[in-house]
Amino acid sequence: MLLTKELPIKLALIGKRSSFILLLFLTGCGSLSFVVINDLKINIEIADNDLERAKGLMLREELCDNCGMLFVYDGEDERSFWMKNTLIPLDIIFIDENFTVTNIENAAPCNENVCKIYNGIGKYVLEVNPGINIKIGDKVRIHL
Repeated sequence: MLLTKELPIKLALIGKRSSFILLLFLTGCGSLSFVVINDLKINIEIADNDLERAKGLMLREELCDNCGMLFVYDGEDERSFWMKNTLIPLDIIFIDENFTVTNIENAAPCNENVCKIYNGIGKYVLEVNPGINIKIGDKVRIHL
């Protein structure tokens, strides 16, 4: 998912540092992605290609409150996740193309060679800190 912003042609910047700060500000404006489930807003990182999906939340020592990672696929299908080299427990929420939760798995960290596999049907899969108030059948609003 590539987000771009064009700067106005007549924008005058003073110095390289000002240009850099303004660029950081502009690229951050309006580009925050989030999901809403049962009135809970969760800020998300997007994993929408094979490399990002393979890495996921591996080697993260923490995940901020109300934060997560949304795995986006081209179509709905059975999805399999494992927690290899994932250091924190996660809830894995499978979401179908109609934005309905189809399965929720409570996944434990794994640093072994063989890890448990978590399956579900979805076009989207959301990984979050465990314990959010959600159930199968809940509707999800995704804002990219």
